[in-house]
Amino acid sequence: MSQAATEPIHVSDSDHFEELIADNDVALVDYYADWCGPCKMLAPTVEELAAETDAAVLKVDIDELQELAGEKGIRSVPTIEFYHNGEAADRVVGVQDKADLQAALDELRA
Repeated sequence: MSQAATEPIHVSDSDHFEELIADNDVALVDYYADWCGPCKMLAPTVEELAAETDAAVLKVDIDELQELAGEKGIRSVPTIEFYHNGEAADRVVGVQDKADLQAALDELRA
């Protein structure tokens, strides 16, 4: 397992995404867009989780990575996806409470 980053990892392309998901037991993926108001509201929460959890916290700009967002079926932002052992485990759409996101991560580790 790779060393957890203390801030969100910006995904550069599909290969980078797959590599990060494969290398980390638990990952939270924040699909966002710069023009999205709710995404801006969620950003500090995602940054706090990256600093506080050993899960990988990834950020995917849906405008930069339209193909990846399409492959993953992302229809609206913000969307948070959880991965466990390389597999998509859960997905939530919209601004989320930090405690709820942390609980979902904890559940994957249990």
